[in-house]
Amino acid sequence: MPCKPKFLDAVRVATICLGTVTSVAISLAADPGVRPRVREPAIAVTPALLARGAELHRVHCASCHGEDGRGDTPAGRAFASRPADHTDARAMLAFHDGDLAARIRHGAFQMPAFPQIRGDDLVALVAFVRSQSRLDLRSVELQTLADGEVRDFVPVTQAMLDDPPASEWLMYRRTYNAWGYSPLDQVRRDNVSELELAWSRALTPGRQYVTPLAYRGVLYVESPRDIIQALDARTGDLIWEYRWERRARPGEPSRVVIPEVRGTRNIAIAGDRIFHLTADAYLIALDARTGALVWATPETAGDRGITHSAGPLVVDGRVISGRGASPGGGPEVAYIAAHDAATGRELWRFHTIPRPGEPGDDSWKGVPYAHRQHVGSWGFGSYDRGLDTIYWGTSVPAPSLEAVRGTPGGDVLYSNSTVALDPATGRLRWHYQHLPRDNWDLDHVFERFLLDAVVAPDPREVRWISPRVRPGERRRVVSGMPGKTGIVYTLDAATGEFLWARETIHQNVVGDIDAATGRVAIDERRVPRPFQEMFVCPGNAGGKNWMAGAYSPRTRLMYQPVLNACMLQTGTAERFAPGMGYAVNWVMVEDPALRGRDPYPVGSLLAVSPHDGRRAWRHDQRAGLVSGLIATAGGLVFGGDANRRFRAFDDETGRMLWETILSAPVTGHPVSYAVDGVQYVAVTAGGSTHADKTALSLHPEIKVPQGLNTLFVYRLADRAGAGAASGPGP
Repeated sequence: MPCKPKFLDAVRVATICLGTVTSVAISLAADPGVRPRVREPAIAVTPALLARGAELHRVHCASCHGEDGRGDTPAGRAFASRPADHTDARAMLAFHDGDLAARIRHGAFQMPAFPQIRGDDLVALVAFVRSQSRLDLRSVELQTLADGEVRDFVPVTQAMLDDPPASEWLMYRRTYNAWGYSPLDQVRRDNVSELELAWSRALTPGRQYVTPLAYRGVLYVESPRDIIQALDARTGDLIWEYRWERRARPGEPSRVVIPEVRGTRNIAIAGDRIFHLTADAYLIALDARTGALVWATPETAGDRGITHSAGPLVVDGRVISGRGASPGGGPEVAYIAAHDAATGRELWRFHTIPRPGEPGDDSWKGVPYAHRQHVGSWGFGSYDRGLDTIYWGTSVPAPSLEAVRGTPGGDVLYSNSTVALDPATGRLRWHYQHLPRDNWDLDHVFERFLLDAVVAPDPREVRWISPRVRPGERRRVVSGMPGKTGIVYTLDAATGEFLWARETIHQNVVGDIDAATGRVAIDERRVPRPFQEMFVCPGNAGGKNWMAGAYSPRTRLMYQPVLNACMLQTGTAERFAPGMGYAVNWVMVEDPALRGRDPYPVGSLLAVSPHDGRRAWRHDQRAGLVSGLIATAGGLVFGGDANRRFRAFDDETGRMLWETILSAPVTGHPVSYAVDGVQYVAVTAGGSTHADKTALSLHPEIKVPQGLNTLFVYRLADRAGAGAASGPGP
């Protein structure tokens, strides 16, 4: 039907509830009487398009929003915050056309999602909404709208997660044992020099350290601001995109600001769903085929103090995840939880701060439960199918100084521990505390490798060895560098029994470990008093940090990126006050153990055996190593640094074999996958994390951009045409 001005006046109605303005992205002319300049490419608005939009509004929206577009209806007045007036041209300037599309598809502050409105229908509805304040609307800027569908999708089974095909990367460290190892070997030591860029794609700005998931020719990638995309793994072409919009909680003020824009280290896939933890403390499930929202579950403790820097682990239909538990959030936000993958219903919760009367309660030295803070679980877990056990690391208590938090001499469980949990119930099977009485913010939340080891620690290199270890015996072990101190710990996976531990970098906080019991004793000389400056090694960026290491069954070595940095720390308070946070200041300084080196090596890549504890090799470099690592069956270790270099190393010798220079610090976690017989290596660059900022503070001559996030994907030069078959997209 023709679209005349009279018709437009008659159908000037609100189609969606936009809520209050929380961001500004102005793209249209401020004066509604001035014809807008069409930005190419854009989608032309036709009478037929507006007519379709009006029909969609009538079916889906008019019963709630009335016929005049102003939201002044009984339903509109019932909202905590009145809907935006769609006839107000200046108010509508706050919303880009893409913002309108995202709110329709995915919901917003007070608005439910309409995932069934897709493609051309979504364009029509956005155009109709926009026309309510712009009579002379000529185009909408939705040319980047991606509403495709992954063709021939096959659900990811539990058997696939237990033993993924070599071509796929289905979880953060690819396998439940957290190895970060790819069995692909098309790219090898003898041809890695032929790697070339296959494609790249810009991501949204913000803090990022993401791990793409690769499945049947599709990459699933999360970006800061809770944006998830499905990309053709051969070309980087966008198939679909999901943008989470912040939800309102009961009693919450209408205008809420999330100050930090960052992503998480991973998302998860299982069945036909993608699982993600949002910045405002929701667990969400998306349809992996289309990106449509399936369910969204808010944290029952609210979002105060809950942060997520790693995503979930899915085991037997349970979506298991940890929490950041920010200082000041109180004890109830410190937990690991499992949710039903089908419905989002919470199944169990393990509290990482004991409640009164529970085991470990006395380790807080009588501090009232309400004043116990932090002890997050912001890392990522491992899972052992044979033992049916989840292994998860925990972070530090707060405030940092035990004299201020009121726990002098108290271990403060379950801080800086490995907790072994029953995945069906969340029940604690055992725990081991790697650093009791933390006074320095030295978290122990990092990856734990699970492997069958021939336990034969070499006393020439391994400082602490249990007298019960029989050299050469086989054990299922939990091993790795779980915390910032850079100490390698190896424990019995079934019981948590201490087997051995060794230092790899200069640290001065662990004084000794009782080899018979495994109990860690801190150096009492490093326990600071309030307002006292204390020299601590490593600094609170590590040592080891969130940058994941890798283990190769080919070499039987683990590979770990570390920063050689100490700190001067000073407490800023004398007594506890609720919500005070860490209550310390610090500045990073060089490690005196390495200060004579020229140039001073901020970054080191270490190769250590979890079987005998020997160090096989060490690669030192000026730039800090700030990405995760992967090892491959091609004899390679890939990783990146703060100076934009992405490199491949010989896994046996540590010799650098290949290097490329990217756009920003390489802070993502690389992956390797295969499509149509072609092996690819992918990594994100962008930076703006605590670790790379620390590295840059120690080598100020390195000047790099940060926050400009891009995904880079490489393949061998002679394979450039091998993956040209039609992709999985629309």
